[in-house]
Amino acid sequence: MKILNTETNDEELCLKAFEDLYNVDDPEVGLNVVDLGLIYKLDFDKEKNFLDAVITFTTEFCPMGESILENITISLTDTFPEWEVDVNVEFDPPWEMSMISEAGQEFLGY
Repeated sequence: MKILNTETNDEELCLKAFEDLYNVDDPEVGLNVVDLGLIYKLDFDKEKNFLDAVITFTTEFCPMGESILENITISLTDTFPEWEVDVNVEFDPPWEMSMISEAGQEFLGY
């Protein structure tokens, strides 16, 4: 299933993750990573308490990439303290403006 731009296998846990991820902003844009469309996948393995997350950046050369990755990892680890969290960065498909949520577009004035 897909919630906003995010593929997930568990809607309830995905929405729980979003609650904290809405507080993680891309510092260059000032918009949170969920509405910006940077969270590609949140895959939850309840048996192993393992969260596999796939994210992207607005460009492969994003100067704030390390900071965004670190803040997303911290957010997910704080949200799921009993879980092992693995966050990977992918650029396929490349990020594009159409991935921004409606709320994000309003925030940015589009």
